[in-house]
Amino acid sequence: MLTKFETKSNRVKALSFHPKRPWILSGLHNGTLQLWDYKIGTLVDRFDEHEGPVRGVAFHPTQPLFVSGADDYKIKVWNWKQRRCLFTLNGHLDYIRGVSFHNEHPWIISCSDDQTIRIWNWQSRNCIATLTGHTYYVMSALFHPKEDLVVSASLDQTIRVWDISGLRKKHAAPQSMQFEDLHRGGPGGPGGPGQPDMFGNTDVVVKYVLEGHDRGVNYATFHPNLPLIVSGSDDRQVKLWRYNETRAWEVDTLRGHYNNVSTVLFHPRQELVISNSEDKTICVWDMNKRTRLHTFRQEQDRFWTLCAHPELNLFAAGHDSGFTVFKLERERPAQSMHQNQLFYIKDKTVRVHDFASSNDVALLSVKKGAAATVPPRTMSYNPAENSVLLCSNAEGGTYELYNLPRDTSGDAREASGDIKKGQGQAAVFVGRNRFAVLNKQTQQIVIKDLANQPTKNFKTPGLVNDIFYGGSKNLILVTPTSVMLFDTELRSTIAELNISGVRYAVWSPDQSMVALFSKNALVIATKQLEQLCLIHETIKIKSGAWDEMGVFVYSTQNHIKYALPQGDVGIIRTVEVPIYLTKVKGKSLYCLDRDGKIRVIMIDPSEYRFKLALVRRQYDEVLYIIRTSNLVGQSIIAYLQKKGYPEVALHFVKETKTRFELALQCGNLEVAEETAKVLDREECWNMLGQEALRQGNQKVLERTFQRVKNFDRLSFLYLITGNTENLRKMLKIAELRGDPMSRYHNSLYLGDVDEQVRLLKEVGQSPLAYLAAKTHGLEEEAASILAESGLDYEPVIPQNGELLKPPAPILKQIDLNWPQLTVARSFFEGGISQGEQGNSSIAAPVPLDDSALEDVGDWDADDDLDLPGDGPSKQAKVPKSAEVEEEGEGEGWDLDDELDLPDDVGAPAGNAAVAALENYIPPAAGPSVSESWVRNSQLAADHIAAGSFETAMQILNRQVGAVNFAPLKPLFMAIFQSSKVYLSGNASVAPLSIALHRAAGEESKGGRAMFPYQILSVAGMITKLQEAYTSTAGGKFSQALDFFVSIIQSLLFTVASRRSESDEIQQLLVVAREYILGLKMELARRDPSTEPKRAIELAAYFTHCQLQPLHLQLVLSSAMTAAYRYTNYNTACQFARRLLEMGPSQAMALKARKLLAACENNQNDEITLDYNQHNPFSVCAASYTPIYRGSPSVSCPYCAASYKPEFKGQLCAICNIAAVGATGTGLKNINDGR
Repeated sequence: MLTKFETKSNRVKALSFHPKRPWILSGLHNGTLQLWDYKIGTLVDRFDEHEGPVRGVAFHPTQPLFVSGADDYKIKVWNWKQRRCLFTLNGHLDYIRGVSFHNEHPWIISCSDDQTIRIWNWQSRNCIATLTGHTYYVMSALFHPKEDLVVSASLDQTIRVWDISGLRKKHAAPQSMQFEDLHRGGPGGPGGPGQPDMFGNTDVVVKYVLEGHDRGVNYATFHPNLPLIVSGSDDRQVKLWRYNETRAWEVDTLRGHYNNVSTVLFHPRQELVISNSEDKTICVWDMNKRTRLHTFRQEQDRFWTLCAHPELNLFAAGHDSGFTVFKLERERPAQSMHQNQLFYIKDKTVRVHDFASSNDVALLSVKKGAAATVPPRTMSYNPAENSVLLCSNAEGGTYELYNLPRDTSGDAREASGDIKKGQGQAAVFVGRNRFAVLNKQTQQIVIKDLANQPTKNFKTPGLVNDIFYGGSKNLILVTPTSVMLFDTELRSTIAELNISGVRYAVWSPDQSMVALFSKNALVIATKQLEQLCLIHETIKIKSGAWDEMGVFVYSTQNHIKYALPQGDVGIIRTVEVPIYLTKVKGKSLYCLDRDGKIRVIMIDPSEYRFKLALVRRQYDEVLYIIRTSNLVGQSIIAYLQKKGYPEVALHFVKETKTRFELALQCGNLEVAEETAKVLDREECWNMLGQEALRQGNQKVLERTFQRVKNFDRLSFLYLITGNTENLRKMLKIAELRGDPMSRYHNSLYLGDVDEQVRLLKEVGQSPLAYLAAKTHGLEEEAASILAESGLDYEPVIPQNGELLKPPAPILKQIDLNWPQLTVARSFFEGGISQGEQGNSSIAAPVPLDDSALEDVGDWDADDDLDLPGDGPSKQAKVPKSAEVEEEGEGEGWDLDDELDLPDDVGAPAGNAAVAALENYIPPAAGPSVSESWVRNSQLAADHIAAGSFETAMQILNRQVGAVNFAPLKPLFMAIFQSSKVYLSGNASVAPLSIALHRAAGEESKGGRAMFPYQILSVAGMITKLQEAYTSTAGGKFSQALDFFVSIIQSLLFTVASRRSESDEIQQLLVVAREYILGLKMELARRDPSTEPKRAIELAAYFTHCQLQPLHLQLVLSSAMTAAYRYTNYNTACQFARRLLEMGPSQAMALKARKLLAACENNQNDEITLDYNQHNPFSVCAASYTPIYRGSPSVSCPYCAASYKPEFKGQLCAICNIAAVGATGTGLKNINDGR
């Protein structure tokens, strides 16, 4: 018997397990109910409403209810969630001996010393049947778990089986009233429930009366599956009964108790009977052999009750001084791992499971050995001889040696020949043909061969409780306070490690580490028993297995956890029932449950692999895990901070305060300033300022001083950086603030003597004012001060005084931060940022803070809507007109101009020279660099760099349908001029031309082919895109349009160095197209000649362009304003709702809400528009009209702008390069060999 939990209390007369929670309810002789958590050993609650011994308790199988019955004649139904009694059922006239719930119906059965059994409906709180027939106290009454039967036991020496099928038909479901029901006392009929009619029929009838006990029967119960009944009596006997449809009879009698048998029950899963008695024993009986297997004795206390857990292998027995929760035997299946195979015991059979093929084969039956009565405790496998050692606790400790069959086909074989067995508490293989046996009584270790013959034996070096495999010819000896690595050849101790209570040892696959764990402690050590880490658990450790990467994964009663050799611990997942780990491979965790079944549990190893990679400094693996997994949580963040990787932790954090602290810790001022704006606390700005000062970033430092209004420090910062302009502003601010000390400091910093004198006079410091004026040579001002003071003589001024005038700044560091050492970013910062660039859009989105909306140029030029609640209208801002010079026609590139050169240029000067060179054969000229570029590259930009403009234009025509090359002339010339450098030599010699090459990147020809340097790059395009975004947000539409047109034309010649850059070019193309289309429509809308209907339509179409969130908010606000102004209230409300869904700034949201309130009662449109926001459409780039889904359209082969069919063949209005509807193979921007 394995005791799991014990209590000390008054005599326990009744017990009940909760079916799901680790709770047990006990009824005490003093009238108290106690609710215990047997897993953690604590009292959960107690109830004290009964006035006599509580002899019956039971949990409801599904509801939060339990029932109790006591000697106060009362049955109480309780709600354990509400912790109170719900109601009391009265009706019995004497002590209540037992109560229980029905598994399906809302019924309670109770039995009493009043010789009756009652069935109650706990929902209606009525007694629905009274069973009479016993002639003495009824000691127990129970429902059958599946059938419509009740069994009862009485001190009248009989057991009765009752048929309640009539009661079920009557009460289980409502049905129409029949004639028979009226006469049988149906609902509302005469006689009431449970009363016999005139013919003697009742709802409950006695089916069998079992007689055979010589004295009163204390308990009887059904078998959960078989037609069997077991009973216990005061005649000290346990009897088995069988029944069928017609009769019941006694099967056998189990004798062995020496006093009254209190309770008896069937084992829920095994063919066993368990009984307890007032003779202070619990007996376990074999139901088939009718023999007693085990007897467990309590020295002082008599047993009164016994119960079994409905789902787990747990039992509880109540006695005179409390109760005990126990198991009959260990549930851990004996197992042994070898490479990819698991050998284990199930149903008294040795089985092997192959993890690679998932085949599970029964090898050998061990029913004839000790496993017939006691399951094996451990297994040791010998791969060389294909044999196993099984150890069990039978007969004080035995081992058995079995040779497994090589042929795994067919059914399990019986063990052939004599079983090699012997006495010993532990046995393990230590070599190919040797195994060691520990005898704890004699404290000897015997080494035996496979014939079970001893070859050597020796005394243990101390008190040894267990042994484990310790490597070839080595053993791990477990003592009460330590473990020792013992050499069986030299018979000496190699190493010792202090850890108490070790129960299991698990070796890593490469035998380099071993995990030793006791009930609540885990030690990971090297093969020389050098401790690597010690981990303590509050809950029992059940099992463990090594991951293929060297991480130990172990299970407790509630969790699956991991332990790194360095001591880091974490939870992988929770488990509902205990499991026994066998193997961890990737995301699959293989384990055995208590029924011996192989289970596969999917886990996420990302967290412990991430930590292991950090510990081992495998940074590539760390970056891979960051990019491919969803690691979140405070534990990961705290771990990264603890290990000194705040820049990695910053990648995971979303919470603003934590993000700010991490950004400061890793010196990321950009993120720190961004989060400080959100937090907007003075202490945060001060911390940011200190970090900016430490790094020498004066621009951030300046902004922090401005935020917290630290004027003195701000002035000093301007002084040391030579920013005299801002110093004068600070002087003016100090004057407005009325701060004379700040004014004086700023005038002193500026060397402004006039201001110093004026200030000193204003504050009444005439002597100091005179001193300042006189010292600095302001004689007239000094005389004036002297006259105003009324003095007749000039005060004496020391002659050795020096002027307090600061030196003029030579190098002004106004726009530059202080010089810093060039420090490469950490591996993680570079890797993470690179990964984010690869996965993000081309440019960071425009920030949506209020500062971004302070200057929006023409966007809010027509914002005044005269809405209710608006203050005085603001004067419309006058935008700076963008001066756009209209370019004339291209001058042409002079490719076909005739130069009228003479044909004989370069011919030899005379015949003498010809004769001199007559015998000289010059070497053949090799291909020039330009020819190589043209031959090896498929890019138009490379052909332009080589000077082959014609082939470049052909490539563009073939790829993107280009027909208009005039706008591209500046780009052609810039690319051509930047591909070479020229070195001047002698005046009479042409300059030396040197070609510039770019790195090949991912271009397929690698080092064998060189390509010209290109001035246009993706990074440059992104910079220009940010400028275009800024102009757009500022309302400078013409300027922004020029930027986007420049981008879309430059992308034709932008060369990508890797595949990710090629994807970014395509994204840039889409962004530029959408903005060009939208900005052209906006400029057309703002034309004074545009009609109102057309203006609203253009504003509406602009809202369907793919824009940045900030710009889309501005577009929606503008469209909302236009629609409202022209009394199209419904359309204005649509735009307002879309705007609010985007979470705009406070001012913009307030404006939208006011508009919605103003239009609430009138949502009509004055002007009918060609616009339906619910029908997807694209906008024709020529006519600015919608092309709804399903309508015919053509597109530009380069920028993919949409057009109506009538515009086919015309020049694209977006890119101004390609012909609409032409065909193209697609733009190439990387030499990938395709």
